[in-house]
Amino acid sequence: MTTDTEQVLQALQPVQDPELHRSIVDLGMVRNISIDDTTVEVEIALTIAGCPMRTTIEQSVTEAISGLDDRLQTRISFGVMTDEERARVTEVVHGRPSETAGSQPAHGHAEGRLIPFAQPESTTRVLLIASGKGGVGKSSVTTNLAIALALEGKKVGVVDADVWGFSIPRMLGIDRPPTIIDELLIPPEQHGVKAISMGFFAKEDQPVIWRGPMLHKALEQFLTDVYWDEPDYLLIDLPPGTGDIALSLAQFLPRSELYVVTTPQPAAQKVAQRAAFMAENVNLAVKGVIENMSWFTGDDGKQYFLFGSGGGKDLADRLDVPLIGQIPFTIELREGSDQGDPLMAEQPESEAGKIFSQMAATIDVELAPTRKYNKELKFLN
Repeated sequence: MTTDTEQVLQALQPVQDPELHRSIVDLGMVRNISIDDTTVEVEIALTIAGCPMRTTIEQSVTEAISGLDDRLQTRISFGVMTDEERARVTEVVHGRPSETAGSQPAHGHAEGRLIPFAQPESTTRVLLIASGKGGVGKSSVTTNLAIALALEGKKVGVVDADVWGFSIPRMLGIDRPPTIIDELLIPPEQHGVKAISMGFFAKEDQPVIWRGPMLHKALEQFLTDVYWDEPDYLLIDLPPGTGDIALSLAQFLPRSELYVVTTPQPAAQKVAQRAAFMAENVNLAVKGVIENMSWFTGDDGKQYFLFGSGGGKDLADRLDVPLIGQIPFTIELREGSDQGDPLMAEQPESEAGKIFSQMAATIDVELAPTRKYNKELKFLN
């Protein structure tokens, strides 16, 4: 059987760009195909020079072509897209013409761009993970809850909105910055979770000294300029307290769900309730409380309540929302966050791992919104 160019294109159609999750054929990455009796030669145009996914693309293309005829050798060469080709990529992934290609921007927020998660037809659930004070493990809860949702087969993104204390990239074990294509940021992905953070743009020991308007603008760009690809869940790791960032996100994402992280001690839950009351004042839905560092299980099998008990339940009762999980204090959870090997990725069947899985299921099923969107009839109850 003779292999022709059309057959090669059909074989490459299922091959996706690992970051954009679109066919390399549809993205225009397949430039030239030449075939002789022994060899198929393909030129692939990478979106940027030094593309971090080059090796993955090369392996996938080779496997796809080998499936046509294992007697044929595959030779792959790489080029880099022109500005016009990158503009076309932006059009494909957004479903609308690229602004840099000369089209008129849509009405909306930053430089005419809409915040997709604020649109009525968006099916993404935005979870704001908040705390009244620092030191309660909010970021490690965000990281492991995101992975737990991904393990349930959900498409998940995380915005590290704690611009002063950014830690999500380190906790997820992400060691490369976003890819930039035609002013579009492609967030790196690890453990099935895409993430964007100020940590990609500032050194870990570099202070971020910004006033409210700059923070507002940065958060808006995290929501509009990043290619999230319609995730099922977008988790936003808020900074402690009730400042500018929380208020900006309430404005940007009025249909968000807020989950408050606290520890068992009464002093912590008294502070945590302020975050919940702030949310209620700006009409955000407080959906649940998560208690972290609830106990420590010793080698003798006994539970030791190092930080007291009852704070999470008291706060949930006060807010009239469920206590959706109590997470034990474990060395593995702490070490995983510090080393970039999250507990849910390494030990999902551990004591704490099972609790994160249960919380993910509770959020996904029991706390799912009841409203459904219909383009003609808008929201239906």
